[in-house]
Amino acid sequence: MNKETRPLNDTLGLAREIKTYGFAKPFWDGTREKKVVIQYCRKTGKFQHFPRPTSIFTGRRGDIEWREISGKGEIFSYTVTYRGTDRFRAVEPYAVASVTFDGAGVNHIANMVHCKEEDLKVGLRVKPFWMPLADGTHLLMFEPDR
Repeated sequence: MNKETRPLNDTLGLAREIKTYGFAKPFWDGTREKKVVIQYCRKTGKFQHFPRPTSIFTGRRGDIEWREISGKGEIFSYTVTYRGTDRFRAVEPYAVASVTFDGAGVNHIANMVHCKEEDLKVGLRVKPFWMPLADGTHLLMFEPDR
């Protein structure tokens, strides 16, 4: 099967359990309302993501605040997985993208959904897609912003 005709699996039927850490609570709380909330360093005026207990710029906990962003962005890089890890076996192929958030300049890596392989490309505009999890939070994924 060539790239033009190969369907991608959205992996939405795959149950997931996410291990979270206390310092990331605001990020996961935001997902309950389908909001993307990431860390911002007040001292340097820069975003950071993934959540960390301190600013990566100053090393200080007190310099961090949480800010809501749109979650929209563009694909920086992507891969199509044809042979997944044990949990993802039998759901291949599926796409994973590194997306640069608009206005924040930081990336988030997640599954792509509702996308054909031939539509994947660096620079593709994407928006959040929220997969519900059992605890009431949502897993952030991306879909094309058409």
